[in-house]
Amino acid sequence: MPRRRKRARFEQLTEFERGRIIGLREAGLSYRAVASRVQRNSSTVMRVWKQWTDECRTTRKSGSGPRNVTSARDDRHLVRMARTDRTASSRQLAALWSIATGVSLCASSIRRRLLQCGLRARTPLYRIPLTHDHRRLRLQWANQHRDWRADWQHVVFSDESRFNLWYHDGRIRVRRYAGERHLPECIIERHSGRTPGVMVWGAIAYHRRSQLLRIVGNLNSNRYIREVLQPEAVPFLQSLPGAVFQQDNARPHTARIVKSFFAAQQVQLLPWPACSPDMSPIEHVWDVIGRRLARDPRPVASADELWLCAAMNAKRKETLPEIRKLVINLHIERGKSIRETAETVNLSHSTVFNIIKRYRKNHLIQDKRRPG
Repeated sequence: MPRRRKRARFEQLTEFERGRIIGLREAGLSYRAVASRVQRNSSTVMRVWKQWTDECRTTRKSGSGPRNVTSARDDRHLVRMARTDRTASSRQLAALWSIATGVSLCASSIRRRLLQCGLRARTPLYRIPLTHDHRRLRLQWANQHRDWRADWQHVVFSDESRFNLWYHDGRIRVRRYAGERHLPECIIERHSGRTPGVMVWGAIAYHRRSQLLRIVGNLNSNRYIREVLQPEAVPFLQSLPGAVFQQDNARPHTARIVKSFFAAQQVQLLPWPACSPDMSPIEHVWDVIGRRLARDPRPVASADELWLCAAMNAKRKETLPEIRKLVINLHIERGKSIRETAETVNLSHSTVFNIIKRYRKNHLIQDKRRPG
């Protein structure tokens, strides 16, 4: 059998190689000498030189494939349709296109045109629906607390969170060939009902954190006082002089009996705007613990094992520095400079600068202000 030719001989010529062939031919070299110089066949050199002498150009001719049904103007119209309804699928856009223009266009062509224009289907960003009053109250709260300095060290942020036994966020993909849909390694199990898990309560301060409590069943105001506030929250607040307690506006937290309990215990509360879980740094702590549980190579078989893993991850030493970073970042987001933050938290300027720089790099936060 003849020896197989090198793959490089079947690769397309670049513009630099075409220009080099023309320059060597004009220098007086033969076809064979030019072919040995550029590591190509003599027929390829002859074809490039003939195109240059006949057409005075060296660019490749356009392929003989099917022409595009749509023009550049039609593509701009298609982009406007896609931007008008961001959630419309390619099949819906194809149906709208056929109604508007009378020309049939398949869904794959729609996707290809949109990709060429830079529109790619991506996972949307989910957020809590906020009304006009919610936005007004959030802005009012931020303006009232923008001048806080050392007060943030005394705030105790608390919240409940749920960790599921099997978690699937809808973004996991499997790579498979056609016909491999039902292979065991290409299937992800999920429950149709409520996923088993554990509900926990915790609180963080600048220098300390509370114990993680497990909540079994539904939490009402009486259980909130009996199982959370009396055994853990109130002793934790009493150990911090001048502590301010923060909680969200869930019904067990804002019940009349709970307010009376706080008044009897002389607990100072931090007013909190409704529908504002993104403003509390403890949400980042729950995210850290959830990521650690997801990275655990040991499978968890029951809710009790999940509770033990969550409690162990909450007691790890890396959690306290992460809490400190979050509180420092809270100062920066309130408009304070790094120098003022360093004076507030009793740390050196370089330490605060390195922590904020590392935090912004990991969370893609940009700030054009100069430090200090």
